[in-house]
Amino acid sequence: MTRPDTTPAEQDAPAGLSPRLYNHDLAPTQVEGRSWRAYNIFTLWAVDVHSLGNYGFALGLFALGLGDWQILVSLGIGALLLFVLLTVAGYMGWRTGLPFPVMSRISFGVRGAQLPALVRGVVAIAWFGIQTYLATQVLTVMVLAVAPGAQAWEDVSFLGLSALGWVCFVVLWVVQVGILLYGMDGIRRYEAFAGPVVLVTLAVLAGWMLWQTGGDIAWSVPEPLTGGSMWVQILAGASLWTAIYGTFVLNFCDFTRNSTSRAAIRRGSFWGILPNTLFFGFVVVVLAGGQFRIDGQVISSPSDVVNTIPNTALLLLASAALLVLTVAVNLMANFVAPCYALSNLLPTVLNFRRAGIVSAVIGLVILPWNLYDNPVVIVYFLGVLGALLGPLFGIVMADYWLVRRGRIDVPALYSEDPGDAYHYRSGVNPRAVAVFVPSAALAVAAGFVPAWEPVAPFSWFLGAAVAAVLTVAVAPRGIEYRSVSGEHIAVRSSEH
Repeated sequence: MTRPDTTPAEQDAPAGLSPRLYNHDLAPTQVEGRSWRAYNIFTLWAVDVHSLGNYGFALGLFALGLGDWQILVSLGIGALLLFVLLTVAGYMGWRTGLPFPVMSRISFGVRGAQLPALVRGVVAIAWFGIQTYLATQVLTVMVLAVAPGAQAWEDVSFLGLSALGWVCFVVLWVVQVGILLYGMDGIRRYEAFAGPVVLVTLAVLAGWMLWQTGGDIAWSVPEPLTGGSMWVQILAGASLWTAIYGTFVLNFCDFTRNSTSRAAIRRGSFWGILPNTLFFGFVVVVLAGGQFRIDGQVISSPSDVVNTIPNTALLLLASAALLVLTVAVNLMANFVAPCYALSNLLPTVLNFRRAGIVSAVIGLVILPWNLYDNPVVIVYFLGVLGALLGPLFGIVMADYWLVRRGRIDVPALYSEDPGDAYHYRSGVNPRAVAVFVPSAALAVAAGFVPAWEPVAPFSWFLGAAVAAVLTVAVAPRGIEYRSVSGEHIAVRSSEH
């Protein structure tokens, strides 16, 4: 696996296109040579569905009073909704070969697209740092298990993190940046490796729990929900499961622009989302119910079970698998988006790899462990930014599929000519902004105003639906949209 050339010459824009809008990594991908097959799409979900954060969410459903079948139904409904949304978003990437920031220019304008790209990028950078910190905790436990003398490093801290924590964080930081330097193909290969590791590990962990309990697990908490309140919680769980991926559905085209066919997207997403989510639900039920049967406690993460393994070698293997999982999730969910967002911000300076290094440096200097320990930052700053993703999704999807019917002039997305289709008013589409402001305000209110608490779990869908309806309502009438291929300005998928 070799790195593509990253010399400044690759930044040269074809004649008629603006270098302030076009570079090698923002260019469309050629149809020939795309390498993401159904298995590669599947492995994205094989790791991301099983992220430790998702387990914390699903185990919370058990704690709230949902039992085995209710959790499976809730996750199943959420998975079905997610599959539909991802298919719609993924096809856009395959049809155009465009990354998300360039795709956003269709709706927001060649300059206005900075808004959705940077909102997505800021959220991702913050979570990149936080997820790296969470992986650091796993690596720290592994180091102490092998070298107990390293405990002395735990007693020395700097800027809120122990000396051992700093070493582990920097090691993981370097590993992730190293993978990213091989571009999207490097990420594809890592995910292809991580997928089976994660699935086998979680299956073995569930088997371990069943062996520990002799197959006797608690199928629900002592006072489970019933009737209407049960169904409200099931639907709320389904909605929240979908909203968890509000970040990823927005920029799924960053990956599917490299896919070989629509069938690859459809099959990979189907097996990665639907059966895999049900397997995830089974593991949740077994881990939560087994541990509850053992000591009456509701665990918050699979790592709680891993830490009870009495054999040091097995504990290290299981912890290493969780480390592989967390890195894989971080790369796909929190590293790719800011790479494209920052490259879109400064195309003449930052390509994908340079933008990745900048993103990683920011993820380090924000001292993410302090962010993670600050509920105000997590709930209000990242929470509010996350609430904006639903309206952005509604605007981009409705504009592409319902207003333009998929007819896009791809070369015009890289032009600053005032007469071109996506220049709008000084590069910004005022209609999209006019739709975004009220729909975003509604989504934020639904998620954070106490009086709206009953609809809070549905805030992502509410914001997306309102934005989609308004996008169609304010769209200009009587316009014949042109469909112009970008194949003549595209680059090979393997060169990203």
